[in-house]
Amino acid sequence: MKAIRISEHGGPEAMALVDLDQLAPRPGEIRVRHHAIGVNFIDTYHRTGLYKIPLPSGLGLEAAGVVEEVGDGVSRFKRGDRVAYCSGPIGAYADANVLHEGRAVRLPDAISYEIAAASLLKGMTARYLLRKTFRVEQGHWVLIHAAAGGVGQILVQWAKHLGAHVIATVGNEAKAAIARELAADHVLVLDGGVFSTRVRAIVKEGVHVVYDGVGADTWRGSLDSLRPLGMMVSYGNASGPPPEINPLLLSQKGSLFLTRPTLFHYTTTTEQLDETAADLFRVVEQGAVKIAPPTGYALADASQAHRDLEARKTTGSLVLMP
Repeated sequence: MKAIRISEHGGPEAMALVDLDQLAPRPGEIRVRHHAIGVNFIDTYHRTGLYKIPLPSGLGLEAAGVVEEVGDGVSRFKRGDRVAYCSGPIGAYADANVLHEGRAVRLPDAISYEIAAASLLKGMTARYLLRKTFRVEQGHWVLIHAAAGGVGQILVQWAKHLGAHVIATVGNEAKAAIARELAADHVLVLDGGVFSTRVRAIVKEGVHVVYDGVGADTWRGSLDSLRPLGMMVSYGNASGPPPEINPLLLSQKGSLFLTRPTLFHYTTTTEQLDETAADLFRVVEQGAVKIAPPTGYALADASQAHRDLEARKTTGSLVLMP
């Protein structure tokens, strides 16, 4: 089978398309023949070594396809079932992957493979951020960074569906137009200036929660945008990891809460995984959250997909097509 592998950490050029032996599922596992593969920022962290993984290694955590073979004892799925997964094992950048049956979810007929691969990881991330990490309710003020990105677009729509007031930040006017189309209440184009003063011009006391997947570039401004007892949710490092913080700073800025969550800890059981995915599929099927058609790349062009993603040339989601 064809697969992307890395033998050392580095830039996009570290990725190579190679031929590997077909994987056979062990007891409790399924082999999924991929129809579409999700590309996510965490993949770049694995590639560069920001998040350490054993080498040599594959890349990618997310894909959608058809169950091709089942191991002994599998009861959750059968051959031919449409499924998707987004929490690994690493190696989704390939024709197929083997995983434990408890880490895949059944894909509704109404959702295509491409949309599933474009939205499962990002959508389930948005779900735990909005419903578990900080439970957004009607009337809350929410600041969402990178609002035209894959997670950002889902966050904006879902937060509006919940009745929140959304302040969205983006990097340029083209992305601002996307955020406005998603019905963000206020859209700020970040130009390197102090954006927290602009946030407080909109809501004087500050926002209830900040969802920050950008990292270093927005870190200080995000803290300065929060009201007392507000929550800073740092869930990504698109511009690099945030600086180290003295906990006393949180007290000085209003007894703020700070968390760095990951999807895995919200979906440790199969029941939690199914609940999270079902919530996502529900709002997508209802039309409350619309997933934009993803930008597609051939599997062999995975390096270019990473270049475009890291250069912030893209909006929405990227998928690889095996």
